[in-house]
Amino acid sequence: MRLVQLTIPAGKRETILDALDDEEVDYVVTDETSGREFTGVVYFPLPSNAVEPVLDRLQEEGVSDDAYTVVVDAETVISRKFDRLEERYATDDVEEDRISRQELRTEADEMTPTFWIYVTMTLISAFVATAGLLLDSPAVVVGSMVIAPLIGPALGASVGTVVNDEEMVREGLAYQALGIGLAIAGSAVLAWLLKTANLVPPGLTLTSVGEINERLAPDLLSLIIALGAGVAGVLSLSTGVSTALVGVMIAAALIPPAAAAGIALAWGLPLAGLGSTVLVLVNITSVNLAGLVTLWYMGYRPGEWFEEAAAQQKLLRNAALFGVAMVVLSSFLVGTSVTAFQTATFETEVEQDLGELLDDPAHEEYRLLSVQVEMTENFPFRHQDRVIVTVGRTGEAASQSAVTDEIYAVVDGHSEREVSVQVRYVDIDQRGGEFEPEPRVDRPAVGVPA
Repeated sequence: MRLVQLTIPAGKRETILDALDDEEVDYVVTDETSGREFTGVVYFPLPSNAVEPVLDRLQEEGVSDDAYTVVVDAETVISRKFDRLEERYATDDVEEDRISRQELRTEADEMTPTFWIYVTMTLISAFVATAGLLLDSPAVVVGSMVIAPLIGPALGASVGTVVNDEEMVREGLAYQALGIGLAIAGSAVLAWLLKTANLVPPGLTLTSVGEINERLAPDLLSLIIALGAGVAGVLSLSTGVSTALVGVMIAAALIPPAAAAGIALAWGLPLAGLGSTVLVLVNITSVNLAGLVTLWYMGYRPGEWFEEAAAQQKLLRNAALFGVAMVVLSSFLVGTSVTAFQTATFETEVEQDLGELLDDPAHEEYRLLSVQVEMTENFPFRHQDRVIVTVGRTGEAASQSAVTDEIYAVVDGHSEREVSVQVRYVDIDQRGGEFEPEPRVDRPAVGVPA
């Protein structure tokens, strides 16, 4: 519910009150004594989804932008007339819960902080994300998302497009580009300083850090985060629901991969950072595209009818640009997803066939303990480089060379390229009971790094 306070221009008192009567709105009028061009102030409660049509009607009756219009939350309204008004505007679709176009613009404006606050908060979130990634700490990475101020510009650009506000669109896009650039550059500088000062373990390989490794070769599932964040962000903004948690979701799609790209640059691995950079670009275009489509679907349009065609043209143009960019960039994610799937399939099939091989009665003295696949460092499309097979050996084992040859043949039969195979034999001395190998621990789809 909303309480609207509107100053009445001179000569428009009866016109405005008649319009409110036609809309069956209950109101209170007070005189304006400041000596200006306004003669009174009218107060009236409205359901949230009635604010936009009623204000549009009053604007048609002569209320200009020079008049003061204040819309505030109303906790409770006790009035039979208001109850009838709520029933009149009650619908079964999403428009019933959305706020007015006027409130939407104000909310979007207020979500973007001032320039220096935005720059400072973005850099702080990037620094925290960098530290969290290098520490391999999910909790710290989540903390960086909480303080990232990226939700305002992301949603502001979408709101500006549907209401035909070019300045809001330009500011939203510029702030997004600035935020991503700052996050990558800030992370690169901090990571380089930490590395130079030996504040990270010497010889640290990025693929050995789980939080970093998963963002250097992202897959197509990452799109779900960005698209979901865009839709959820717009829904929370347009219905007046708190956007704090949705802001974390949008930051989750942008800050950690941007920090991973910066870390890769600091390590002198630009190709390794390519995957994270593409992920950031895919996510930011997805957030904007989802925001545009959701806002238009919810019925948001410019205030003037003659602006609607222009706004629709710009929305279609921007949506097409974002859509094309998302499809082109997503082709990269498709490639990494296929590579990850092939690696996971290779590892599963090799482990299954080796298990069957060593379960054969002819090899009863051997037990398969583990299969480990090491990947190349050729980012972003890595492939199998070495397979390490660990075999348990019990009792009086026969010659190992024959078993090793069979193991190599199994691995070679599943690999499309030449890979090195290392077989490690472990003596097992067990007394009592039957030997059972340890259960397999699932590993990342991309394999275990060297």
